[in-house]
Amino acid sequence: MNALFDSLPLGAAFLPLGIYLLALGWVHCRRRPLAIAGVWDGFFLGASLLGLVIVGPIALVRPAAGGSSWSWPMLILGFCLVVALCVLVSRPRLIVYNITVEQIRPLVAEVATDLDPAARWAGETVALPTRGLQVHLDGDGSLRTVSLIGVGRRSAHEGWSEFSRRIRQASRRLRVRANPWWGAFVGCGALLVLLSTWSIAATLVGRPAVGEPTVAPQPPPVHLGQLPLSSAQP
Repeated sequence: MNALFDSLPLGAAFLPLGIYLLALGWVHCRRRPLAIAGVWDGFFLGASLLGLVIVGPIALVRPAAGGSSWSWPMLILGFCLVVALCVLVSRPRLIVYNITVEQIRPLVAEVATDLDPAARWAGETVALPTRGLQVHLDGDGSLRTVSLIGVGRRSAHEGWSEFSRRIRQASRRLRVRANPWWGAFVGCGALLVLLSTWSIAATLVGRPAVGEPTVAPQPPPVHLGQLPLSSAQP
């Protein structure tokens, strides 16, 4: 296992990030928004950065882990545990791609009223008193991504699950225009994937096949006429 990770080229670290950017480009070029739970969003983001973490912080602490065959898997597992801990301690959230706050606010108001007729707004936060739930809308206008974050001390798990499920269903019926940034995501992702693939292919071509003996280069033969006179005379 250690030999596999030690032999990976540096360009291979950008392959997960390139795939992640390609997926973002596909999401933002669709005519419908995509709602995904914050847990999965954090998981995919952590997976996209795994390659950079392997060649960066993990590679720096790798010598301190010793020469055990389990050093690389244990270090990667440690990074996965850190990502899982960050996801678990964060507030419940629902990420909606390719949509603005102005577009999703009527959907949130409709779902909140259906779940709790006493729902009321305060700025960009809607409170559902009978459900013990408060939801804050946090949007990024330039990238057209909105985060619905459960806030408050009484955010009930059942209420949040029902609210996020209805938002996902309602968002599938909404028609939106493609995000102008989708081309940038696809271009950057394709470039990283191509560079990573080329780096991996170049490494595999220059590596000897499995089981093929490695022959040390032999020095060129030296003829008697090329020797110095002092060495040629007996």
